[in-house]
Amino acid sequence: MIKCFFITILPFFIAASIYAQTSAPKYSNEFLAIGVGARGLAMSGNQVATVNDATAGYWNPAGLLESDNKYELSIMHAEYFAGIAKYDYVAFSTPIDTVSHLAASIIRFAIDDIPDTRFLYDANGALNYNNIRFFSSADYAFLLSYARKLPVLNGLRVGGNVKVIHRIAGNFANAWGFGLDVGAQLDYNKWNFGVMINDVTGTFNAWNHNADQIVDIFTQTNNEIPDNSVEVTLPKAIVGLARYFQIHKNFGALLALDFVATFDGERNVLWKSKFASVDPAFGLEADYKNTVFLRFGIGDVQEVKDFDNSTYRTYQPNFGLGFRIKSVTIDYALTDIGDQSESLYSNVFSLKGGFN
Repeated sequence: MIKCFFITILPFFIAASIYAQTSAPKYSNEFLAIGVGARGLAMSGNQVATVNDATAGYWNPAGLLESDNKYELSIMHAEYFAGIAKYDYVAFSTPIDTVSHLAASIIRFAIDDIPDTRFLYDANGALNYNNIRFFSSADYAFLLSYARKLPVLNGLRVGGNVKVIHRIAGNFANAWGFGLDVGAQLDYNKWNFGVMINDVTGTFNAWNHNADQIVDIFTQTNNEIPDNSVEVTLPKAIVGLARYFQIHKNFGALLALDFVATFDGERNVLWKSKFASVDPAFGLEADYKNTVFLRFGIGDVQEVKDFDNSTYRTYQPNFGLGFRIKSVTIDYALTDIGDQSESLYSNVFSLKGGFN
């Protein structure tokens, strides 16, 4: 198994040595930080310790083992910036045996139909709108997840992802990347604990720029012509804990708290240092007969600098609803209620179906 792992990642290390530039920028592959599923988004991403369905392939693959369905499908669609950017997600999961689970997920975040006006004027200097071309700037992630229950610590659940990243900017540039995630969940004395490490080995994106497509424009505008390069996404660690409270025979509440630690430099979060930046988030899910759900979350606490160089803190409150009808669950999330943070709010819908 170790031999196969090194054979798999060897081409990416070779690419890193061949390409002239290697960097580890802050917010690399940030489209993967948006989140999936209206339930998780409504709870500000507090899923690491409690996720129990097909979306676990994203939040924490160890949670796949908690799914009650033989086959499970989850889909989501969201739009940002007044519908300019579209975010789509689909995942499928199924058990292999009584102690292991498998899942596959696809994420696409894109801006489509971007006008390319480089050839708006023809060779005679005449304006010709028929020469306008359109392209997409799109980010893709393909995740293959595996989870297994271990006979230690009263059923410790562990899981991992192999993920492939593909990013395109029309015909001007594209990148392929590879990364690994690992996660674990443990239930102890009515408490749920979870740990997730994204990009545990660093995710390598090898960028290829078609300089011939842009050299004239970049030269005329005094812009630097980009070189082929390798971009490394540094690891991110998430620690979560949660507990479910049975308030009444028909009512219950799930409280969850996550701490997200990044190691790519100081970020505008609640706790930050040169070593790590830590962003806490709180989530609540109240249910009636495990059929109707009301969700709330708060997170993304940031320190923002104003025009007069003064600073103030913002936060992102989220809200959501869920309805379960037999094996089908419909979830809705409204992110950034009241436009409290710097992020634009969005309406998110997701659908989950289980089959046995």
